[in-house]
Amino acid sequence: MPKNPPRYVRNMSGYGANAPDPQWPGGAKVAVQFVLNYEEGGENCILHGDAASEAFLSDIAGAAMWQGQRHWNMESIYEYGARAGFWRLHRLFTGADIPVTIYGVATALSRSPEQVAAMQDAGWEIASHGFKWVEHKDMPEDEERAAIQDAIRLHEEVTGERPYGWYTGRCSENTVRLVAEEGGFDYISDTYDDDLPYWLEVGERDQLIIPYTLEANDMRFATSPGYITGEQFFTYLKDAFDVLYAEGTESTPKMMNIGLHCRLIGRPGKLAGLKKFIDYIKTFDDVWTPRRIDIAKHWAKTHPHSRKEKPSQLSKEEYVARFGGIFEHSPWIAERAWGLELGPAHDSWIGTHSALCRAFRSASEAEKTGVLTAHPDLAGKLAQAKRLTAESTSEQASAGLDALTDDERATFEKLNTEYTEKFGFPFIIAVKDNTKASILAAFHARLEHSRDEEFKTACRQVERIAWHRLKDMNF
Repeated sequence: MPKNPPRYVRNMSGYGANAPDPQWPGGAKVAVQFVLNYEEGGENCILHGDAASEAFLSDIAGAAMWQGQRHWNMESIYEYGARAGFWRLHRLFTGADIPVTIYGVATALSRSPEQVAAMQDAGWEIASHGFKWVEHKDMPEDEERAAIQDAIRLHEEVTGERPYGWYTGRCSENTVRLVAEEGGFDYISDTYDDDLPYWLEVGERDQLIIPYTLEANDMRFATSPGYITGEQFFTYLKDAFDVLYAEGTESTPKMMNIGLHCRLIGRPGKLAGLKKFIDYIKTFDDVWTPRRIDIAKHWAKTHPHSRKEKPSQLSKEEYVARFGGIFEHSPWIAERAWGLELGPAHDSWIGTHSALCRAFRSASEAEKTGVLTAHPDLAGKLAQAKRLTAESTSEQASAGLDALTDDERATFEKLNTEYTEKFGFPFIIAVKDNTKASILAAFHARLEHSRDEEFKTACRQVERIAWHRLKDMNF
């Protein structure tokens, strides 16, 4: 059995140069979305049945996990987030009339009923941050799937409603797929790869992804290099906001994520920078400060997903049927391109052009010559007999080569003969880039080339013709 060709699953393209207009409510130039991670009481701790204490995201320099022991200092720092930091942040955001999204670890929420009540009274969204605030990278798939179900169950017990948003944070390569397969989430945020939401196809499910951030995030107070003062945090947030606001004014509005933690930004000296930033964006009228669920609902309504054919996922037969005619009478180029390491980057017409050109460029000189000789003469006998391919007929017509005078036709025939006798292949030019006059000028100029120089020029023109043909397919 032949092996399937290599396929590259990572998506390096995204929206590219043509990001959609999110059409934020009120014509907002940027959507600024605040996330408050509530992890206190869900972290690694032997009281929670874990093998060791927590070591992640605290003010303890060089913290390490203590195997089989409680880490009193670490526990008390997390407790500060629940006891004091949360309430300081609650006062700040309710006072500013800005709703936030809580990333709530289910076990942490279950141990903080007063904080949960305050979140709900404020109208905040409580999304899921997993069952426990622990590492998932080595978790077997079945175990992680069960942990997702445990998180949903406990979340609903504690809040009265299942979560509709999800962020694991310390995730595995399976996390996004497993959460999408659960089927009940309006969005997943375990990516950091864009400034706008996007749709991810997972099996039969179209899953909305709302990317998150690790840089406009107070976790940098607990990492190196990172923030030392609240003023540094404010400066970074302001700079990010200013760039995004300018982009929203000049081109396409974007989304700004800000990640916060009760035990970090909840400290007075750090909170000062956040408060200063909130005061700053309050001076703008065209800024939207939604919860993540609001972004999800807006995006689903404004930009619903529509599945499109993905060339990288076509069978060999389908791929050749679709693209075998792009290089004139040379379907073998599409066959070889299909065998390359294709992926999402090759699902656009530009990406497909890249793959086809790679197959053409890696061919032998004899094979390339075969492609050149497969092209018809410009305004030649095949055109007069209407025996050109549909693509060639349209292309020659675009430059008026289907409506030549007798003198013009005689000139073309003379030049075609002279060119072919000298180089051994017909004159090839991307007529969509030219006029009748510029084609004649190119004829005369290129007749002065050496064969090697003209062979390279003809090959470049073949690729340019393919570029136009793929672009016209509009996929």
